[in-house]
Amino acid sequence: MKIFPYIIVLLSAILWGTTGTTQTFLQGDISPIAVACIRSAIGGGALLIITLSARMIHWQTWPWKWNILAAISIALFQGFFFSSIRYTGVAIGTVVTIGSAPVFAGILEWLIWKVKPTKTWVISTTFAIVGCILLFAVGGDTTVNSLGILLALSGGCMFALYTNVSKRLTEKAATLPAVAMTFSLCAVLLVPFAWQGGFSWMGISENIWTMTYMGLMATSLAYVLFLGGLRAISSSAAVTLSLAEPLTAALLGAFFLGEYLAWTSWLGVVLIFAGILVLTIGTRVSR
Repeated sequence: MKIFPYIIVLLSAILWGTTGTTQTFLQGDISPIAVACIRSAIGGGALLIITLSARMIHWQTWPWKWNILAAISIALFQGFFFSSIRYTGVAIGTVVTIGSAPVFAGILEWLIWKVKPTKTWVISTTFAIVGCILLFAVGGDTTVNSLGILLALSGGCMFALYTNVSKRLTEKAATLPAVAMTFSLCAVLLVPFAWQGGFSWMGISENIWTMTYMGLMATSLAYVLFLGGLRAISSSAAVTLSLAEPLTAALLGAFFLGEYLAWTSWLGVVLIFAGILVLTIGTRVSR
């Protein structure tokens, strides 16, 4: 069992994890949906220019069904996730969305594509989800908003659906054009929801450089790595590895933004690391 696909999926999650820290450089009151729209447009658009120039997209045989489903699911993921944060706050919204995604991925893979979850995946996912909960555990009285939780769960389900659908898309199309088309379509779908807040903030030079990084590195490169690894591993395993995203965000916040992590959060870091190790090494040994 080759470990390389696991490594590049892990690297993609680490790149996603840099977006939180990167967004602190944005100037002005900016809608998260607008950020998602511009990020998708830059990431997808740059790859689309490359793939069209290289004639990598064959329009007549292109797998439109899987492509459109992937674009809709990743657009809905971003919409549900950012909306949930408005009602639940960042900590709970992140835990429920990212933490539920591996469970939904395993269920979808089992029910729709008849791929039964392995014991290694169950153990590693349990470690990682508990770690994610501890990582963002907050003390005191916390009011749980039912609508926010429902939106967060919907976001987790949509990311799981995106991963499962993208695996089928990569079976019928090359990785580069698949990412290019998916995020170009995603940007188009997000425009009506992002338009209300306007895009004048993109006239600020700091915002241009920040969004360029988020588009090219945290979208183009990250999703090319993710889909590249997804070709060789199961959808459920890929989503479990994506839990390295909140881990990266927390560590960057602690070391570069001076954010405080309680001992429970550090325990969560250890458990997420343990889950990743069990999944990568355990799967390799079992085969």
